[in-house]
Amino acid sequence: MSTVINKTGAEEVALNLVDYGTGQPIILIHGWPLSHKSWEQQIPALVAAGYRVIAYDRRGFGDSSRPWDGYDYDTLASDLHAIIEELQLSDVILAGFSMGGGEVVRYITNYGEANIAKVVLISSIIPLVKQHTDNPDGVPSEKLEEIAQALQDDRVGFLKGFHEQFYGVDKDASAVSQGQLDYDFSIAAHAAPQATVKAADAWANTDFRAECAGISTPTLIIHGKKDATVPFETAAQQAHQLIANSLLVTYDDAAHGLNVTHAARLNEDLIGFLKT
Repeated sequence: MSTVINKTGAEEVALNLVDYGTGQPIILIHGWPLSHKSWEQQIPALVAAGYRVIAYDRRGFGDSSRPWDGYDYDTLASDLHAIIEELQLSDVILAGFSMGGGEVVRYITNYGEANIAKVVLISSIIPLVKQHTDNPDGVPSEKLEEIAQALQDDRVGFLKGFHEQFYGVDKDASAVSQGQLDYDFSIAAHAAPQATVKAADAWANTDFRAECAGISTPTLIIHGKKDATVPFETAAQQAHQLIANSLLVTYDDAAHGLNVTHAARLNEDLIGFLKT
């Protein structure tokens, strides 16, 4: 493991990352409330396919620094930019899972597409999670407020059950093992409390719809039809409509955590897209 320092104002944030393989670089950006370890089943496949795979812990999560502030998407995108600059990467592929899709889109908005070869959005929150009159399929505000309150009142208690819906265990007990649930809980529970709360506010309330229209990079969107965490209709379906040069691949039987439950299929679809 190594670290990249991003200095924002007077504050320096150390971003923990792994860097494996050679070839065209692909940066993997994890979802909330986990760490780079959530890419465990994708990293070996991508390295074997000939890519340089970089996966990092978002600030406040995993082994990265835990500043009090800086969990808005502009700052998170600046962390991604610092990694690309420090490692002197070019012709980069950006892959964002769930919340990580926001860093991808905001990076392109703030830093442009000149150095980005392809984009992948997996179970992504893009373009908008929250329900509005013009986003009727979104998650109702009261539900998001319940999550925010639960994180304030009993963060660890909330996280203990979070991944059951995440993987669809509430509908299919065999979706993942108890070991996987315990592993994810351990990672999530050890994230910084303030990061967990403030990052949730970012993914719940940021509207990327206007930004999506500015993306011309070839984009693969993969999403499960049974995703109860980030609904297909308000996320992938809309993202595909807004991002002109996008390909939508739907997993009819997948919940949110398809990087684990459908790892083999995801790896095949991902590598197939990257090779075209």
